[in-house]
Amino acid sequence: MEFPAELRYTTEDEWLRIDDDVATIGITDFAQDQLGDVVYVEVPDVGRMLTTGEAFGVIESVKAVSDLFSPIAGEVIARNDALTEQPELVNSSPYGDGWMIRVRMSAPAEIDALLTADAYRARLPADG
Repeated sequence: MEFPAELRYTTEDEWLRIDDDVATIGITDFAQDQLGDVVYVEVPDVGRMLTTGEAFGVIESVKAVSDLFSPIAGEVIARNDALTEQPELVNSSPYGDGWMIRVRMSAPAEIDALLTADAYRARLPADG
C-alpha cells in the first residue's frame, strides 16, 4: 500500500494535500482497500463551512457505508463531481482522481495535529 510522504493523515483514514491555505481531502489507500469496491460517494456543496471532526459526507461500498469526517475547519471551495458518475475513482486513484473535496482552511495550524505518513503507517494493522 501507498502512503505518500508529502501528505498528512488522520486516524479516520483520510489524507490531506496542503497547498498554502487549501487542503485537498480524500481517503487513504488503506481505507479504500478495507471498504472494497466503492459504489457511491456523497460530498458537500461548495460554500459549506466545516468544523473539525464534523461528518461532511458519506462513502458506500459493496461492504459498508461510512461517514467522512472533516480533519480541519474551513470552507468547501471545490468538490469532485466526477465521483457522482465514477465512484470507483476512489479505488483506482485514492490520492489522485479519487480526491473528494478542497477546503480553504480557517485554522491552518490544525494540520500540525495530523499524522505524517510514517506515523499513519505505524498505526495500521501489520497486514495493512
